[in-house]
Amino acid sequence: MGVDYYNVLKVNRNATNEDLKKSYRRMAMQWHPDKNPNNKAEAEAKFKQLSEAYEVLSDPQKRAIYDQYGEEGLKGMPPPGSNSGVPFANGSSGPSNFRFNPRSPEDVFAELFGSGPFEFESMGRAKSMRFHTNGSGTFGGLGGTENTFKSNAEAVSASRGQPRKAPPVETKLECSLEELYTGSTRRMKISRNVMRPNGRLVPETEILSIDVRPGWKKGTRITFPDKGNEQANLLPADLVFVIEEKPHEVYKREGNDLVVHWKISLVDALAGAIIKLTTLDGRDLAINVTDIVTPGYELVVAKEGMPIAKEPGKKGNLRIKFDVKFPSRLTTEQRAAIRCILGG
Repeated sequence: MGVDYYNVLKVNRNATNEDLKKSYRRMAMQWHPDKNPNNKAEAEAKFKQLSEAYEVLSDPQKRAIYDQYGEEGLKGMPPPGSNSGVPFANGSSGPSNFRFNPRSPEDVFAELFGSGPFEFESMGRAKSMRFHTNGSGTFGGLGGTENTFKSNAEAVSASRGQPRKAPPVETKLECSLEELYTGSTRRMKISRNVMRPNGRLVPETEILSIDVRPGWKKGTRITFPDKGNEQANLLPADLVFVIEEKPHEVYKREGNDLVVHWKISLVDALAGAIIKLTTLDGRDLAINVTDIVTPGYELVVAKEGMPIAKEPGKKGNLRIKFDVKFPSRLTTEQRAAIRCILGG
C-alpha cells in the first residue's frame, strides 16, 4: 500500500488548499534540514515526503488520481497484487498515460516561503511564557540572552501578506550526566495564551513530554512547534528546549569521553592500586592500575564513556587522570629504605 499523503500532512480528506498550505508551512518549518542539524537524515526524508504530499494534494488532477488509485496510480507502479512488470497496462485498474515525478522539495518550499538558509539573530529575554516542573527533574527558566532563529521564508511570507511566525522561545533544560547516559523522560507543564474564535486571549496549560536520548550533548535542541503564545496576525512561536549538563561530583564530560581526576598516594603510584568507581548507570568498576603513575600519566578504559547518540551501541572512553599525593615528611630510616629499594 502506498503513502497516505493526507496523514503525512495531518489533514482530513476534505482539506481545502488553505488547509494544505497551513499544514505544509507548519510542518516544513519543523522538518527543514537546516533546523535539524543533529537529525538531518530523518529531517530530509520527512521534508521530502511533506513536499511530495503537498504537491499532489494541492493539484486537482494529481489529487483526483491519487484519491482513486493511490500512490501507485500516480507513479505508474503496478497495482497491489499484480505480477505484471508493465504498470497499469491496458485493462488494468489505473491511469494508463500518467506518471508523477515529484519536484525538488526545496523548490516547493521556496514557492510557498521563498528560498534561503535559516539565519540566526540575537534576541533579548523572552517573556510571557511560564514553565513549571511536573514529575522528576528540574527545568531551567527563561533568562540571559536567548538565541532565536528565523528564516528568509518568514520575511517573504510577511511581504506577501501572510502571517509571520513569532520568533522561537528558548529555555534551558538541565540534565544530569546520569540522564544523558541512560536517557530519561521529562515532563514540562507550560502556560500560554491562546486566541479564541471571538478574538479573546485566554490562558491554557499543557504538559509536554521530552524524551531525552542517551548521548545527547549540551546544546542539543528539542523543538515543539507552535506551542508559544498566540497573538493577532502572528503564527504561534515554537518552544525550544536547549540541553544543559549539570556538574557531576565524580565525572566530567569531554565530548564522548568521561574524565575522572583521581588522587593516589606515592606508594600506590609506584606499587600499583585498584580504583573503584560506580558508573553512571550504577555498575561497579574495579580498575587495576599496574603501570607506574608518572607525571601526566592517563589511564584509558575503552568503551566506558558516554553513549554516542549518532552511533547507537557505541561509547566513548573513560579517562583517569592522577594527582599523586606525596608524603609531607620522611624519617631517616624511611629515606634510607627508599634509597636502598630504588638503588640510589
